[in-house]
Amino acid sequence: MDGPGPLGDFLQARRARLRPEDVGLRDFGSRRRVAGLRREELAQLAGVSVSYYARLEQGMSRGASAEVLDAIARALRLDDHERGHLDRLAGAARRTPRARRPRPEKLHDETRDLLNTVDAPALVLGRRSDVLAWNALGHALLGGHLDVHAPEDPARRPNTSRMLFLDPHCRELYADWKRKIRAVVGSLRIAVGRFPDDPLLAELIGELTMKSPEFVALWGDHRVRPCDAESYELRHPVVGAVRVTQQTLSIARSPDQSLIVCTTPAGSPDEQALALLRQVANMS
Repeated sequence: MDGPGPLGDFLQARRARLRPEDVGLRDFGSRRRVAGLRREELAQLAGVSVSYYARLEQGMSRGASAEVLDAIARALRLDDHERGHLDRLAGAARRTPRARRPRPEKLHDETRDLLNTVDAPALVLGRRSDVLAWNALGHALLGGHLDVHAPEDPARRPNTSRMLFLDPHCRELYADWKRKIRAVVGSLRIAVGRFPDDPLLAELIGELTMKSPEFVALWGDHRVRPCDAESYELRHPVVGAVRVTQQTLSIARSPDQSLIVCTTPAGSPDEQALALLRQVANMS
């Protein structure tokens, strides 16, 4: 194995986040050469040998038991999302990578039928945040400058992560763009943990790393957080300011895909703005 790998990178990042006083250790004021806890301090807290923990962080050990992972998670003070991510990374480290290119993701007819019944801006995202489909209002709200038929061709599918970091139209759309991209990176971290051997996902991460310094800074933090439901103020070029809540719903027929629905409070000016956008979309 070359380098620490995703598991080692995650452990190092979370160890660097903690200070001795955060976990009840005494700091005698000596100059520390590393940010956060030392390896020996973390090993002490977790009740494992320093050499074993070092091998785990360096990618030289793949067989951490559930009990050891529990102890390390407690020592690192991981939350539930981070704990699940740790399990996925440890599981991936035990497996031999499969060197094969995945097939393009497909949209099941049942999922398309579901999308067509949603009377709100909506889109279906794949495991890599590719737009597999959107309804007319979802396209008008979030990607009106793009070809509405682009999701139908796997080679041309918009990717929401790429759009938010590299497309100036999407960057201007979100009033609090920095908060939105933090959420996107948190979801991408979860995807990498779930699909560590996906070469297309790795290519996406590599492209964003090469082209976006903002992505590099956030990716290095190893943030792990799903985008369940968040409200964002959009500065739409047609209807102006509109606040929507973007909710992520799981799809039973396709567990690797998700339905994103943008909602507004009933009777609000935001709902009226979407009604106006619907009229404009229907005329185009």
